[in-house]
Amino acid sequence: MITFGQTTLKGNVTSLGTPLELANITIIKTNLKAATDSLGNYQINDIPKGKHEIVVSHSGFRPIRQKITLSDTTEIIVDFDLKETNSLDEIVVTGTLKAVNRLESPVPVEVYKPTFFKKNPTASIFEALQNVNGVRPQLNCNVCNTGDIHINGLEGPYTLVLIDGMPIVSGLSTVYGLSGIPNSLLERVEIVKGPASSLYGSEAVGGLINIITKNPKNAPLVFADAFATTWGEVNADIGFKSNIDNAASILTGINYFNYSNPIDNNHDNFTDVTLQDRISVFQKWNFKRKSNKILSMAGRYFYEDRWGGEMQWEKKYRGGSEIYGESIYTKRWELLGAYELPVAEKMLLTFSYTDHDQNSVYGNIPYLAQQKIGFSQLTWDKKINRHDLLFGTALRYQYYNDNTTATDVVDENWIPSLFVQDEMRLAEKHTAMVGLRYDYNDNHGSIFTPRLAYKWAPDDSSILRFNAGTGFRIVNLFTEEHAALTGARDVIVQENLEPEQSYNANINYLKKFYSKDGDYIALETSVWYTHFTNQIIPDYITNPTQIIYRNLDGYAVTKGASLNVDAVFLNGLKIILGATFMDVTKTEKDVTTRQKLTEKFSGTWAVSYRLKKMYLDIDYTGNLYGPIHLPLAGELDPRQEYSPTWSIQNIQFTFNKLKNFELYGGIKNLLNWTPNKGNPFIIARANDPFNENVQYNPDGSVMVTPDNPYALTFDTSYVYGPNQGIRGFFGLRYTLK
Repeated sequence: MITFGQTTLKGNVTSLGTPLELANITIIKTNLKAATDSLGNYQINDIPKGKHEIVVSHSGFRPIRQKITLSDTTEIIVDFDLKETNSLDEIVVTGTLKAVNRLESPVPVEVYKPTFFKKNPTASIFEALQNVNGVRPQLNCNVCNTGDIHINGLEGPYTLVLIDGMPIVSGLSTVYGLSGIPNSLLERVEIVKGPASSLYGSEAVGGLINIITKNPKNAPLVFADAFATTWGEVNADIGFKSNIDNAASILTGINYFNYSNPIDNNHDNFTDVTLQDRISVFQKWNFKRKSNKILSMAGRYFYEDRWGGEMQWEKKYRGGSEIYGESIYTKRWELLGAYELPVAEKMLLTFSYTDHDQNSVYGNIPYLAQQKIGFSQLTWDKKINRHDLLFGTALRYQYYNDNTTATDVVDENWIPSLFVQDEMRLAEKHTAMVGLRYDYNDNHGSIFTPRLAYKWAPDDSSILRFNAGTGFRIVNLFTEEHAALTGARDVIVQENLEPEQSYNANINYLKKFYSKDGDYIALETSVWYTHFTNQIIPDYITNPTQIIYRNLDGYAVTKGASLNVDAVFLNGLKIILGATFMDVTKTEKDVTTRQKLTEKFSGTWAVSYRLKKMYLDIDYTGNLYGPIHLPLAGELDPRQEYSPTWSIQNIQFTFNKLKNFELYGGIKNLLNWTPNKGNPFIIARANDPFNENVQYNPDGSVMVTPDNPYALTFDTSYVYGPNQGIRGFFGLRYTLK
């Protein structure tokens, strides 16, 4: 305890010697508080004499509590130095559906906060995930730039994307929905690699991404972030919070993105990057209850108009056969909420509903689809001695309809579920968890998914985790496989597709190191093995003019290892490194082959350094991918069967001396890498997108002609990375607390 005699308290708040702006200094049990200025200085006047406790806090840093005694002195100075919170100190909910410290969770959960994503600013969550180890945003079409998220080599439909724990990004929205979630609303992103079907059901086979939005209570009064690139892209985020007396706090966020500058740097007469015009409006309400129990509601509206195609395409050509273009209008709204029941037991009701309407044309092929998903879940969190129990029941409603021949009648079904989980404290350093989920599907009957987890913490700096379980996935072909809609290949579904099933095991080890000088290094490594039966893999090879979908008559395996390094040094240097090695194969009729669109290895990095005297932060980020197995369109296709090893690297400079403002700018794709390098073309038959000049042999195969020496049809599925070269960017952030 520090004793002074005074009525004024002032000082400076820093981190590693650098002033911290907008740090909060609060005197407990009084209304006295202050925030630091751009130099880290604060002052609180007219403090009553006596004993007081001061709390100093700042987002992303560990709070400090200090007791003082004030007597007759008129002024004292107390300085504080805050230590940055590392991701291991975060509270996570995704692994077990309970709020626990990440170190205590028996399921390994990775946490990424806005500070991480600001190192390489992007317009959407989809792009932002490119710097997360083992996670790869995969573009699926060279024309309209649809995409999904790969975790440890598994295709996007194997990854469940949640918003505040609700499965509202699925089906149709996995194709375009990720591009509409603004970064400004992020509180954090939690990632679980490996099956989570025992808690979350279908789609959580390969892993899940939980996007957790800001709590209005902790959000700044006003925040804004806008940037533009030399390609003509403009992105703007603005948000603000308000209070309704003592009844509720409200957070509103608006995101707008526009790119209207057609560019064709590879000279194939097709746009290199899809043109987009989208807006997303989000609002979240937190209601105050006398019991302090949870009651929150949130809603989002999303509209996007995107198109890609021949450079001379205009909207008057939409759906016609004169000029090729892929045009997608998307309208979507979402509602989600949470209500903690007014009972003595800890029972939480969560719910969500989404309505998604897609009006699209791929050349002269219309695809008109509607999807509605309702979800409700009730959980009961109960502790009995050494058992931390979770009981739950869920009900999911799915409605899907489109204009394709594959949907003769509306696909509508209800999926009820029951699940139970028991986390057991076996001993001081040993924890085990078992879980079981039951789902009933009208088309596939009863499905059981068990789960087992074990955690051993031999000391304060080491943790070993083992997880095993099963997963299942029910496929909706046309909402997940964009290749089934674009290009000129015929889609063949050979049979009624059965649910995919998986069996998984993974081991995770974490080791922390602390130096005497305050440096910190964490090493985390994982190995995994997943075995699939009934896997549905598109067959591009049997007939180059077709995409054949069927259950695999055999099995598929994904296995690998990953390493993450997180280092923070006292001199202001921060390093985040990641590497993943994987082997993704399928075995059919005793023949094992590597699956398409998978890489053998990948790496990510983010290196940051602060020049304190210049108020300048430097961030160097990037990723590296090994050769990816690509889908060729025929035996004579001259394009490379495997991509080269490729890398996208970025650098950013952020100036943070101005009060409430941050100025940032830099260069994206420093190496100017694009996937057309080393290939004669990327889009097959870009000069004949309607196949008007393609001739066929009697057996239906494409004929070699002088105009078509490689016997190809128009095809856009040969894609593995962004087709956008080097570009500069500049932005401005404003925060008012």
